[in-house]
Amino acid sequence: MQEDDIVVEEDEALKNFLPGGFGKQEKEANVALQFERSKRQNQGTSALGDGRNLEEAGKGNGASRVDDSDGDDDDDDDNSEEEDEYPVSHELVLKTHERPITSMTLDPSGSRLITASTDCTVKFHDFASMTPTTLRAFKSVDPTATKSSASSETHPIHHVEFNPVSPSSILVISAIPQAKILSRDGEPLAESVKGDMYLRDMHNTKGHISEITTGTWHPTNRDLCVTAGTDSTLRIWDCSVRMRQKDIIVHKSRAAGSAGRTRMTAVSWGSSPQGNSSCLVAAALDGSLVMWNGEGPYNRPTAEIRDAHQRDTWTGGLDISSDGRTVVTRGGDDTIKLWDTRKFKTPVSSVSHP
Repeated sequence: MQEDDIVVEEDEALKNFLPGGFGKQEKEANVALQFERSKRQNQGTSALGDGRNLEEAGKGNGASRVDDSDGDDDDDDDNSEEEDEYPVSHELVLKTHERPITSMTLDPSGSRLITASTDCTVKFHDFASMTPTTLRAFKSVDPTATKSSASSETHPIHHVEFNPVSPSSILVISAIPQAKILSRDGEPLAESVKGDMYLRDMHNTKGHISEITTGTWHPTNRDLCVTAGTDSTLRIWDCSVRMRQKDIIVHKSRAAGSAGRTRMTAVSWGSSPQGNSSCLVAAALDGSLVMWNGEGPYNRPTAEIRDAHQRDTWTGGLDISSDGRTVVTRGGDDTIKLWDTRKFKTPVSSVSHP
């Protein structure tokens, strides 16, 4: 027998046991494997197992099984269209916070994600530096901590938002009367001042006198942002000079027994692509929805809806469309409403969303 006729069978167990090479080994990321691991499990799989078990179970049903499958083709097509409406085939879970997440923001390039939570921290995630073993935030910041000692006060974070015009700065709203501006790496840049709580006229205060609930940036001006507080005011800040207060909007509540004050719960600042002035819309705890000209003056609102949502319910969601014509609100009365800014009186559509 010649040497060419000898066939040696490969032993897979032995092959896996022996080293593949000697010396320093370079670690390379298996992108295909990472992508496969992030694939969501098929929720439609039955208890019988995979598709092969389903085929074996269907062999005993005869022609009726074929007829039923033919009749369900249209239904399967409809279901597949509904399932493919959003890219939900893969998912990635980032377990970084210890308590519920209250807000998150993504920079315009999509490379950095920032999350805020009731655990009083802001987490910074960089997608480019993540690996299967490092699915975590690269930095954690407590914007309200003043000292490193354990006795320092910390407060939950209500809202974080990248500057849409200049992503190098981030607006951070905590459960205190002062808002902060952080860099994209978590370094403090500016902080608003606290107002005098003993002044009755809010127009004379230099800052919020009580807790801030939310805030947002100007859609086109990188130096302006607005904050909403529980002192019934909206305050516009000029961030080019370390958050100097530029304008004050005092919302006078008309609800009975409110003494003219209420808590501002949501605010949004939108612009019009036609080059018109921007639009500033805010919601309050008394159920009202108020709109101002985004560029001022702010002495009187351009439109106001007193009973947009049920009174004493928290309207936490508010956004303006890119064309500035529609406003959507999510109220604490379990409704989502769509409003037309040109006819700001009654909702265009209202959907129950418990």
